[in-house]
Amino acid sequence: MAVRVIIERVVDPDRELVLQHKLVELRAKAMQSRGYISGETLRSVNNPQKFLVISTWASLNDWKSWENNPERKRLQKEIDVLLKAPANVEIYAYA
Repeated sequence: MAVRVIIERVVDPDRELVLQHKLVELRAKAMQSRGYISGETLRSVNNPQKFLVISTWASLNDWKSWENNPERKRLQKEIDVLLKAPANVEIYAYA
């Protein structure tokens, strides 16, 4: 069953451009992963430091495999230092 992963990140002011580049890099890697279906990145109109990444995966196992991928973990560490707080990750299954 496909799942949708929603990740909310709030970046430090003046680090938005760096974060955007890292998110593009992260998506490029994810696209090569088994089970990746689609993804998009949204930026809050009311709070430009708030980003929402939504990705769709063929299964929860495919997402978990990507989540634990060493390359993803490396990029995530680079992203984490740009953030004001830890990213919030929510996983949803289709009803």
